[in-house]
Amino acid sequence: MASVFEYAPAPESRAIADIAPSYGLFIDGEFVEAADGKVFKTVSPSTEEVLSEIAQAGSEDVDRAVKAARRAFEKWSALPGAERAKYLFRIARIIQERSRELAVLETLDNGKPIKETRDADLPLVAAHFFYYAGWADKLDHAGFGANPRPLGVAGQVIPWNFPLLMLAWKIAPALATGNTVVLKPAETTPLSALFFADICRQAGLPKGVVNILPGYGDAGAALVAHPDVNKVAFTGSTAVGKEIARTVAGTRKKVTLELGGKGANIVFDDAPVDQAVEGIVNGIFFNQGQVCCAGSRLLVQESIQEELLESLKRRLSTLRLGDPLDKNTDIGAINSEEQLTRITSLVELGEAEGAERWSPACELPESGYWFAPTLFTNVTQAHRIARDEIFGPVLSVLTFRTPDEAVAKANNTPYGLSAGIWTEKGSRILAVANKLRAGVVWSNTFNKFDPTSPFGGYKESGFGREGGRHGLEAYLDV
Repeated sequence: MASVFEYAPAPESRAIADIAPSYGLFIDGEFVEAADGKVFKTVSPSTEEVLSEIAQAGSEDVDRAVKAARRAFEKWSALPGAERAKYLFRIARIIQERSRELAVLETLDNGKPIKETRDADLPLVAAHFFYYAGWADKLDHAGFGANPRPLGVAGQVIPWNFPLLMLAWKIAPALATGNTVVLKPAETTPLSALFFADICRQAGLPKGVVNILPGYGDAGAALVAHPDVNKVAFTGSTAVGKEIARTVAGTRKKVTLELGGKGANIVFDDAPVDQAVEGIVNGIFFNQGQVCCAGSRLLVQESIQEELLESLKRRLSTLRLGDPLDKNTDIGAINSEEQLTRITSLVELGEAEGAERWSPACELPESGYWFAPTLFTNVTQAHRIARDEIFGPVLSVLTFRTPDEAVAKANNTPYGLSAGIWTEKGSRILAVANKLRAGVVWSNTFNKFDPTSPFGGYKESGFGREGGRHGLEAYLDV
């Protein structure tokens, strides 16, 4: 992408991540073949090269893993919290020690820039395990009554956009509260979960406490429906979340769902424009916009629209798209061909509906899955690009005149996961945030995460909270 700066290439060495030619399922502390012998390939989105061959879990494998987790539950849940904490602390330290390796691995398998996996994903992964290790011996004081008990076996299904971070969000509180886990990573990004299985063995975690089952949707469905699973945790699309809700309806399973979003980033006329532009860029182009809480709708006050868009376009022209392993890269590859097709079709629909499309001059690599950062102006609330979750580097720009209009437009969505407010007035931040129907509202920043802070949505963005003290409740019988 065109830039006023000329950077020499600064690639991270991919040799740091030693990827084996094939991997099995991780059940009861061992890597094993799938019961039916099926395998699938995981590819690098930036080059389309095959990284490894992975065993594909089926319903028989799910049953084996759940039984292993059930056997392990009796001893694991009986351990004093301080003893469970030791394992979590050990896992957190190993993650820190192997963070460079894991960052390279995640970038290869997911396509996101190395500076994001290195500076955002991995520090947060370790922080979640450290944080919940601290809670393991303090559950009596968490506000859920005396002697709260674990639920049992947790079936967890995670997405491909933050593979290792979503794993940490799910596994850390589950283990801290005394539950055992069967986790299914996304089929396009199984490698970091399998490396985590090796970390569990390195930490001496008892067999069966964590089980990893790479596979497709049928494996996830079998896990959710398994009669001996006590808790279901899912992060992914709203459509799949609704199907999970239907599956567990009428059972005694506890459920948390973190689903899609169409976050509004609201910029008032007194906002510091340069700071807001950086927040807008981070809000929608971080991880190529493949973030459920992305600020994919920009609501800008009419009086500063022209100034802000001029500054935003100038900033987008300096972003660098290319090799995700290059430390200078800002925009990496789209995770899969399927996701690229969805992004492309929705963008074409936006043009067909009359919105005005703009992208900076951008040369896309010949191989891999790539999409240039894109923004749309002349967008109305009726446009599909303003209503549907695109899950890509695409920003829709709408305008407003008054705070009430901004709130009305921000809430005019079936989703309710995130929002951002940009203004110099603290009173306005509080007043507007109070009216926004979103699980998390950032003020004068965006995409800031912390393990001590709960995260979750309203409406079609799901229910339940992950992170913080609230994240413990989902794994306890309270």
